[in-house]
Amino acid sequence: MTTYALVGASDFNAAYFAERAACGAFDAVIAVDGGFASLEAAGCVPDLALGDFDSLGFVPEGVPVKLFPAEKDASDMELALEEALTCGAGTVEVYGALGGRLDHTLANLSLLASFAERGLDVVAVGERERIALLVGPGELPIEAADGGIVSVFSLSDVATGVCEEGLKYGLDGVTLTNRTSWGLSNELVGTAARISVESGTLAVFLPL
Repeated sequence: MTTYALVGASDFNAAYFAERAACGAFDAVIAVDGGFASLEAAGCVPDLALGDFDSLGFVPEGVPVKLFPAEKDASDMELALEEALTCGAGTVEVYGALGGRLDHTLANLSLLASFAERGLDVVAVGERERIALLVGPGELPIEAADGGIVSVFSLSDVATGVCEEGLKYGLDGVTLTNRTSWGLSNELVGTAARISVESGTLAVFLPL
């Protein structure tokens, strides 16, 4: 499955990105506006730089560029996700999309849910956590680890048949809505775990 890394302008976990890149995890890397500066600082040349570049302050040179006007109806991150989907990506790891401006983070979480519902395997990586988007019917296995917080939230109005197995607190076929804190702060206990959902879209927060 083809894996793309998208790097936005917000907080960038350079160490985790470098570790993933070193093991050949990415088939292509897209710099999303100011994410170009983060990649440049990490010594990575992206396969494409995309955006209006208002955050970066200049149009990159020496790499392929897709330039968009500043006045548009889609964010640079949305355009980058569309680009990855059009180019045949099956999996997208998104960096620089969490932290910073809260409105950007909320917009990006909504976008990631939308593209997961269109068939992309989507993960967002922050400084301390990664967020996997899980669309029902589906399940997400979690490797055994001694400690760490796992939180599960519905990004759709309703998510049905939610199960959490192998964690400190179990859930068995419950219904979650996007108006509850139920699902916050479960714990890894040293055994393999599993999150599953029958319908709806979940954001599963996992420790790095």
